[in-house]
Amino acid sequence: MGVAVSPRALKSNEASLVIQQFNSLTPENALKMGPVHPKEKEYNWKDADSIVAFAQRNNMKMRGHTLCWHNQTPSWLFMDDKGAPVSKEVLLQRLKDHITTVVSRYKGKIYAWDVVNEAVSDKAGEWLRPSPWLQIIGEEYIAKAFQWAHEADPNALLFYNDYNEIGAVKRAKIIRLIQSLQAKGIPIHGIGLQAHWAVNEPSKEQLDSTLQQFSSLGLTLQITELDISVYPKEHEARASRPEDANTAFTSEREQQQLEKYKLAFGLFRKYSKHISSVTFWNISDRNSWLDNFPVRGRKDYPLLFDQSLQPKKAFWEVTRL
Repeated sequence: MGVAVSPRALKSNEASLVIQQFNSLTPENALKMGPVHPKEKEYNWKDADSIVAFAQRNNMKMRGHTLCWHNQTPSWLFMDDKGAPVSKEVLLQRLKDHITTVVSRYKGKIYAWDVVNEAVSDKAGEWLRPSPWLQIIGEEYIAKAFQWAHEADPNALLFYNDYNEIGAVKRAKIIRLIQSLQAKGIPIHGIGLQAHWAVNEPSKEQLDSTLQQFSSLGLTLQITELDISVYPKEHEARASRPEDANTAFTSEREQQQLEKYKLAFGLFRKYSKHISSVTFWNISDRNSWLDNFPVRGRKDYPLLFDQSLQPKKAFWEVTRL
């Protein structure tokens, strides 16, 4: 059972809750390309090292997130010293150097990596996201990333990670990508399902179908970024509206969230032979990325522990199943 953390959280009173309730850590931001590798000749190891050290002190496992993503990626990767786009060969070498350096540093300390994150497009009729990775290299960048991660640490489990996995169209694209990698003999061991859900989705049928289809691929499944918003799901950021002012964690919202967590963990247990880990995206309702998405500054309450770090009703429902 895992949780996404920051170095700051592990220096606060949330640290004792992490030690008590979880046995796996994911750095929320510290191992993304931008924070860890802001310049070509510069790596910032401090934050990631501190989280790894915390995990080792407390006998916890570590997931690495993430080696290749279109977001939080420094612009220098894609440009030459004159500001023009680099060649395919240069970008491939930069990707290889980054992956080799990062994975090698934590070899034996990080047991699993989200190698490629969110490469599949959300748009109808478009398979892969038209990121600079795809535009400059082509789709082979995905296979190369897995190959180089495996070479750097042959014992690490390698995952493809994505969101909106419960949507039938997006799910089919993810499955297509996984099967294409499998057909080429690429070293991929698992699929990360982000699970950024809400009180109105997924339905039981939707989640059951999702887990069944991914399980049939023969890879390990991990729920990598779980949270359940108390607001109906919206997929795009937007400006605040008058009705957004009601941000109280009401008994109605609490009950709706409880039911959705109960549904999710009931199905996780149904597919427990295939699901090896569940990671929550943040520790408690004190801080969550959903406080700013999709509505900037709107408070959300998506986790199992409240702002005082006490277990919510959903926690007891999840743990007694």
